[in-house]
Amino acid sequence: MRGLNRRWRGKDCATDVLSFEYGDTAAGPGFLGDIVIAPEIAARQSSDSPAGMEREVRLLLVHGVLHLAGYDHETDGGEMMRMQRKLTRRKFFSAPPLS
Repeated sequence: MRGLNRRWRGKDCATDVLSFEYGDTAAGPGFLGDIVIAPEIAARQSSDSPAGMEREVRLLLVHGVLHLAGYDHETDGGEMMRMQRKLTRRKFFSAPPLS
């Protein structure tokens, strides 16, 4: 993940999630791009329970999708993080962990 972050963002550090938008070269209708999640970092950021890890991965997935949808928390004055909080209050986040 550190290598991807260095190569594509010029930041020489590991990160928890990266999104790669495909723009005009999309594979088909509704295809936005790829999201890469670092499970080791997600585990570190979550509580020690399996439910905490799953919730963290869900949060990172929403974060990645928002980036693919054009949001950028580094420049949008908090708009992306407000949307992320709104989305994470939905049933998707209160569902029991998958088994």
